[in-house]
Amino acid sequence: MSVSNSSRLLTTAIAAALLVMTVGDANAQRANDRRARAEAAKATAEEPANLFPGATRQEPTLAASQRIGPRLNKLSDAQQAGDVAAAQVIADEILANEKANAYERAITMRLMADLYLDTDAERSKDYLRKAIELNGLKNNDHYGSMVTLAQLQLQDDDYAGALATLDRLIAETKTTDPTYQVIRGNSLYRLERFDEAIAALKPVVEGNPEARPDWVQLLMASYAESGRSEEAARLAEEIAAKAPGDKRAQLNLANIYLQSDDIPRALEVYERLRKAGELTEERDYRNLMALYLNSEGKEREAAAVITEGLDKQILKPDHQTYNALAQAYYFSEQYDESIKAYQKAAPLAPDGETWLNLAKVLANEGRSAESKDAAQKALDKGIKRPDEARALLKR
Repeated sequence: MSVSNSSRLLTTAIAAALLVMTVGDANAQRANDRRARAEAAKATAEEPANLFPGATRQEPTLAASQRIGPRLNKLSDAQQAGDVAAAQVIADEILANEKANAYERAITMRLMADLYLDTDAERSKDYLRKAIELNGLKNNDHYGSMVTLAQLQLQDDDYAGALATLDRLIAETKTTDPTYQVIRGNSLYRLERFDEAIAALKPVVEGNPEARPDWVQLLMASYAESGRSEEAARLAEEIAAKAPGDKRAQLNLANIYLQSDDIPRALEVYERLRKAGELTEERDYRNLMALYLNSEGKEREAAAVITEGLDKQILKPDHQTYNALAQAYYFSEQYDESIKAYQKAAPLAPDGETWLNLAKVLANEGRSAESKDAAQKALDKGIKRPDEARALLKR
């Protein structure tokens, strides 16, 4: 009687998920835009560079009036100081003034959108939409508002909204800035429109020495999800080769290999990280032990990995760990060690199945009295096939 094969495969999923660009990457750009808008609100004489030279939109000629301008300056000061209460009072006064023109209203909306950017995304998005609708800002701020709105929509999982905003921006400005194509590609990726994401990302990534690593990773993820595993692996290998000390890049490469069912190469990556001392998290060791346990004839290696993880106190000494260790020892014919691991796992189990496996291994080793004791504990704790435990009790 042997340990059930159905318990051999671990339920632990491979956690080396692809990491793609998030809207947090744009925080520095937001801060710069925020300062530029504040200066614009103060009506400085210096004209900023045209960020959207291909825009077909006619820039409004409106400016801050002598009546409203001082209020805008105070609003800008409150916004820069992060004084929400003061800024809100001033903004409400400006917006309630019937003589405020479209520019004054729009720049007020824009400043308030920035103020709420990190604390109230919904309010920030509402201000941004109204600022865009007023159509009173210069192109830099008008289209910059669209970019920020798209980033917030992406952050809030409104991928269709982000895509619509970016499509409008690109259509109206004819911009070729790769940053916007990447945000657009990210939206398409999240919508699982992988071929379209590839079409958006490939021109700004491949052959571009200035392409950021997260752009490349996003394209790699799009290739992988669309079933183009060879192209995904090529990119993953390029990233890993350029950054041998980047654990994330190496795990992404392993994950690409796994998606292609190339477990041996995935194991090579994990073993390189292990030898370099880079496997420092519990999920790292669980992923590696799962790979070995699901590879034919690699149970001895699995046992070594689990033991090492326990010794380093990276793996928790819980039922899952000891049960996996017991299985690794059992299927590598190290039965005494398997029994010891099962004896640690069984008391921690939620049911009696581990006690039953222990009873089977003990019976196979001729340790009848211990087997019967384990079989009874399996019955007491509850198992799916009680007849198996009863058969052991009758031996």
